[in-house]
Amino acid sequence: METKYKRVLIKISGEALAGPNGFGLDEDTISAISKSIKKVYDLGVEIGIVVGGGNIWRGRSGENMDRTRADHMGMLATAINALALCSAFENMDIQTRVQTSIEMRQIAEPYIRSRAVRHLEKKRVVIFGCGTGNPFMSTDTAAALRAVETEADVILLAKNVDAVYDSDPNVNPNAKKFDRLTYTDILNKNLAVMDSTAASLCRDNNMPILVFGIKDPENIVRAVKGEQIGTYVSNEI
Repeated sequence: METKYKRVLIKISGEALAGPNGFGLDEDTISAISKSIKKVYDLGVEIGIVVGGGNIWRGRSGENMDRTRADHMGMLATAINALALCSAFENMDIQTRVQTSIEMRQIAEPYIRSRAVRHLEKKRVVIFGCGTGNPFMSTDTAAALRAVETEADVILLAKNVDAVYDSDPNVNPNAKKFDRLTYTDILNKNLAVMDSTAASLCRDNNMPILVFGIKDPENIVRAVKGEQIGTYVSNEI
């Protein structure tokens, strides 16, 4: 079956892995997400994944803590999530590698761009943990960076909301949904899609983003097939 994209970078938030519990790892949710990614894998699409850590720890959670240390703790949380996804994938016979921006050789490969690209070419899923390896940088920025570095065709930004709105649809029932946006729109209107650093990096490198809801994991398959879901963000409408 024909797909719209050959190589994708999927950004999965830590919260998405927590499922209805809102914290930690929910096995049923991880299984459902993994089954959808397996379908994409079986279509021959090359898959990179950046995972967040908000289900375990957020850097800003450490109010009375040095921000750098708090962010390092958040990076370790993403490594836990990366290993959990890796285990789920391997149980489905998906060849997977975990690469981390902070060296932890006993449990994951260090991030090396050429090695990551080679894994993708060999049809292995590559899960990128520990963000960029730098404090004050979000995992959205890590997703943008890894997508550009590995020359992905698109970033699939899987969120708890099904698209980009002009306000929070959970609070405002009249919130306007956007089908298409430019990065300039995102930055000028301060829309809650991703942080400004990530948006600027995507804009400057002409990296498109498709924002969609992860509550129905099958949306990952629909996105890869090019179906009209969510909000498409690029330099031109």
